[in-house]
Amino acid sequence: MYIQQLSLTNYRNYDHLSVQFDDKINVIIGENAQGKTNLMEAIYVLGFSKSHRTTKDKELIQWEQNYAKIEGSVFKRKQQFPLEIQITNKGKKAKLNHLEQKRLSDYIGALNIVMFAPEDLNLVKGSPQIRRRFIDMEIGQIQPIYIYHLGQYVKILKQRNHLLKQMQKRKSNDLTMLRVLTDQMIEHAAIILEKRFIFMKRLRTWANEIHRGISRGIEDLDLQYASTIDVSETDKKENIITVLTESFARLETKEVERGTSLIGPHRDDLVFYVNEKNVQTFGSQGQQRTTALSLKLAEIELIYQEINDYPILLLDDVLSELDDFRQSHLLDTIEGKVQTFVSTTSVEGIHHQTLDKAEIFRIDNGKIIE
Repeated sequence: MYIQQLSLTNYRNYDHLSVQFDDKINVIIGENAQGKTNLMEAIYVLGFSKSHRTTKDKELIQWEQNYAKIEGSVFKRKQQFPLEIQITNKGKKAKLNHLEQKRLSDYIGALNIVMFAPEDLNLVKGSPQIRRRFIDMEIGQIQPIYIYHLGQYVKILKQRNHLLKQMQKRKSNDLTMLRVLTDQMIEHAAIILEKRFIFMKRLRTWANEIHRGISRGIEDLDLQYASTIDVSETDKKENIITVLTESFARLETKEVERGTSLIGPHRDDLVFYVNEKNVQTFGSQGQQRTTALSLKLAEIELIYQEINDYPILLLDDVLSELDDFRQSHLLDTIEGKVQTFVSTTSVEGIHHQTLDKAEIFRIDNGKIIE
């Protein structure tokens, strides 16, 4: 899989841009605030229909313009097709093969992307929200129906939390409605948990193998899904529903007292262990970074296993954050099989044969300069 051509209109600091890419390695060079990260972000948005940097789509539209557009020509499994995202102040449209997709789950997955940026080094030591987002984005692009169930879950969760807050303040006492919302939420929560468990099991195998390679065989990496209820990877959907139902019934009074939903996928977390020690708590910075790198490289292999095609890899200003050995391991792993975009202020100090073969693009104030 690779992007052959990308066009931007009124996107961030790009008035108009049309560029063709190499199907292997593309290096985007530019000083800070010139637009190299904006270009990487545009590719990400083309795949996921939303940014990894902001939740406000309007920020993607160039100042004093009323719309932004990203267009890409994608090759996947020997087929070429166009993708398009158009963003206005009223919303956005996503087109696949010139046809507007009404549901996000019908669009996501057409272009598979793995992004590794400096903030991803916080995947291990950052907040649980970062790790949940990591799981959701990766499952969503290989099983788009997951996006639907997650969206429904979040929608019902907001309604339920609003009702719980009203009940806490004694402005409502509608237990019947609370239980209806609970039952609706449980149905989606069970599917989300089941799919997360399957994903974690597959990711764990790849991540440990890669981590052993980076650590020269002296460290084993284990990933555990930390659920707010007493379920595990061996539980099927029916049992998860039973446990969720019992747990919500037991906590109903406490949730009304607190005015919020106390259990569910929105409160779960991932825990990482290196040689059986919790990396978040006891790991060195090097171990935490190796764990994050192992997860990202494992994503690539997992997606290939699922769709029989490698995703596109975005390395946004991250090579300079890795030492020489981790740089080399990363570039060795992707060489020749993954279309990769590397953004950096300079390639000096990064010595690897992969970059010697790269197509170089220099960005200055939202333009590619020769």
